[in-house]
Amino acid sequence: MQLSTNHLLGIKELTKDDISLILSTAQQFKEVLQRPIKKVPSLRDVTIVNLFYENSTRTRISFELAEKRLSADTINFAASGSSVSKGETLLDTVNNILSMKVDMVVMRHSASGAPHFLAKHLPGTAIVNAGDGINEHPTQALLDAFSIIERIGSLEGKKILLIGDIMHSRVALSNIWLLKKMGAEVMLSGPPTLIPTYIKEALGVQVEYNLLKALRWCDVANVLRIQLERQNQVLFSSLREYNLSYGLTRKLLNNLQKEIVIMHPGPINRGVEIDSDVADSNQSIILQQVENGVAVRMAVLYLLAGKKME
Repeated sequence: MQLSTNHLLGIKELTKDDISLILSTAQQFKEVLQRPIKKVPSLRDVTIVNLFYENSTRTRISFELAEKRLSADTINFAASGSSVSKGETLLDTVNNILSMKVDMVVMRHSASGAPHFLAKHLPGTAIVNAGDGINEHPTQALLDAFSIIERIGSLEGKKILLIGDIMHSRVALSNIWLLKKMGAEVMLSGPPTLIPTYIKEALGVQVEYNLLKALRWCDVANVLRIQLERQNQVLFSSLREYNLSYGLTRKLLNNLQKEIVIMHPGPINRGVEIDSDVADSNQSIILQQVENGVAVRMAVLYLLAGKKME
């Protein structure tokens, strides 16, 4: 089998078969990562540029590690220390890099649609979206799905709750697209000011502003970070008030009379959207998400490189 696309621009563009193929390939790579020798020659002689216009820790390290595990040649680019600071355009930057015979670009950018722009202008190069503005973060949704399946067996018919800053979260949008395609039910919970009014009808999700009711409904709760850096107006009174109404606490979980799975894409604001004793509990699969990110990104790079090298 092979992917139906030459790029990974977003979950919206993937088919259900594409998602299943990526997840099954990731399972094979996770088994590879358990071996004493974790490196495979799958992408030897393939050159990948990590093009990050935004700060990143987990995603960038995860992609770099995935590339090294696959034996790819990697070039790391940070906008802060490049000619971008001198006024160079995005397309000029990429064309200069591609003149060095690059096969793939992994890109994070603050502008929604930036990876799509590259794919349109550079059709011969595989583009991987590592997060674009408030649009999508497809590999995060894929690793979230992989982690859920690993813990509870499947996505079909499962009830998944996304809590928090839905409006500014590219993770939320990618998760909604993926979970709906794979047969899960999705509910959103958070302050009304952080949940777009159109989203219920547009994407076919449920909305519940009462967090306790939402938690009683779900099998899995994926807690999202409050993205203060993307908010250009005051959308809730204070972080303390947010924690009192929408913070995931041990007291709340003890009121459920059932055990649910806890997730978080990171970075975690402890004491704001989630308390430490919840994030570090046995119900949490946050560290497993980080671990699974490498295997999922290995799968994406491997499958896109294979598609390109046909």
